[in-house]
Amino acid sequence: MSKKTIITGTLILTAANLITKFMGFFYRVFMSNAIGAEGIGLYQLILPIYILTWSITSAGFTTTISRLSAQENVLGHTGNIGRIVKQSILLSLFVSCIVSICLFLLADEIALVILKDGRAALSLRLLAFAIPFMAAGSCFRGFFLGLQNALVPALSQVLEQIVRILTIYLLAGIFVPMGLTYACCAAVAGVVLGEFLSFAFVFISYKRFKRKKKMTKKPTLSSFAACNMILAMALPLSATRIAGSLLATTENILIPRQLQLYGQNAKEALVSYGELTGMALPLILLPSACLMAASVSLVPEVSEACTVKQNRRLNQTISVTFLFTFIVGIGAAALFAVFPREICYIVYSRQGLGELLFPLAFLCPFLYAQTTLHGLLNGMGEQMFLFRNNLISSAITITGIWFFMPQYGIPAFLVSWALGMVYAVTSCLHKLYLRTSVFPDLANCFIKPLLAGAASGLLIRYMVRISTPSKLLFFLSLTAMGLLYLVFLFLLGCFSEENMSTFFGKKKA
Repeated sequence: MSKKTIITGTLILTAANLITKFMGFFYRVFMSNAIGAEGIGLYQLILPIYILTWSITSAGFTTTISRLSAQENVLGHTGNIGRIVKQSILLSLFVSCIVSICLFLLADEIALVILKDGRAALSLRLLAFAIPFMAAGSCFRGFFLGLQNALVPALSQVLEQIVRILTIYLLAGIFVPMGLTYACCAAVAGVVLGEFLSFAFVFISYKRFKRKKKMTKKPTLSSFAACNMILAMALPLSATRIAGSLLATTENILIPRQLQLYGQNAKEALVSYGELTGMALPLILLPSACLMAASVSLVPEVSEACTVKQNRRLNQTISVTFLFTFIVGIGAAALFAVFPREICYIVYSRQGLGELLFPLAFLCPFLYAQTTLHGLLNGMGEQMFLFRNNLISSAITITGIWFFMPQYGIPAFLVSWALGMVYAVTSCLHKLYLRTSVFPDLANCFIKPLLAGAASGLLIRYMVRISTPSKLLFFLSLTAMGLLYLVFLFLLGCFSEENMSTFFGKKKA
């Protein structure tokens, strides 16, 4: 028997996510000072295209290789893993080269017709060079994640983010004075260089890993059989990601347009869009770094448990995942709801942005639950269910944007987005219950975190009111609230011995 834990990979990926997100904040703060909210709005228009190309060329392959590598590894068929990785890379490179050429040749049309901003064309053309490196690098990351070796993907994430930040820092002084078009190009140049160096790192690590582990067993799968296995899983996953990206791109394109119908001019709409998607949302997503890492780690964990039919291990994993998810989600919601203006003041020196952060706080539990639920269901092979679920959820959001934003503005988007997430989370919980008969514990997952969040928030809020305001005080207050939240959870008995032993020291056969 070998001792493995979800927490090991999760902690490594969480550390990488937190590091990259904090570096990303430095990047965004620097960008907001250099080019303003309008420039960030233009950059945010380009990002959905980048995410869409990732969804087409990379997303399905990463999860597929992770799951298949874990499945073949637990069965002892290590020779098949190398064949799966090789075929995946060939397939992803074929797709990525087609996408890259199309993006380069059609950049002007995409910028003018779809994004409605010709200034984005040059950045899109430059972005095309990053796609093949992104696709191949994702395949190698899936291999390491499937073997529960999270260190290499984590380091590649950090390396990629460092390169992006250094590139924009070095190029900003040259490109920003030339206008927003070239300022965005400086940021996209960082993306291209980051993807290339990240790919080089994981490729070298893969070669060294294979030599060290002597993975020389003869594969039992033919190339044709490996391709069939990959496509059977990657196509539904990619379809889910592509549909999600297309719908997210539709949302991001519609929001500035609908804000203009609401009464804002083009510049005001782009500023509002930049504040929402480039400033407030990244703040909300910061605490979810650990859950994103957990979601990635859950795919091979759940896949292995399903392969060897270890139902008790699977149910324990799901139960602890529920607990972890809702503790983080409700805790983050309490933090953002109690200190919205202070957090925005610390990060952006803009207290007024807190008015946008406050309503977003209440979406944290649903937003975070969506992340880990997708990891669990992907590990169980429920890609088609997730595809339908994402379509319906996005359709709800887009309906609200289309019909109600011209009358009510940003609040209409927030309400429609919330309704879409509530539907997605409740349907995922129902699907998991049908598969495993496991449902979140009402007391530990909801009531106790709510009580702990309310108690810690009210206590720290009162202490701040009787003190002299400063950035240092607010930062210390946020830290104190997080620690106090954990103390209250412990006192309320939220952390049982069984849950902690499952999460931190579970043995696997």
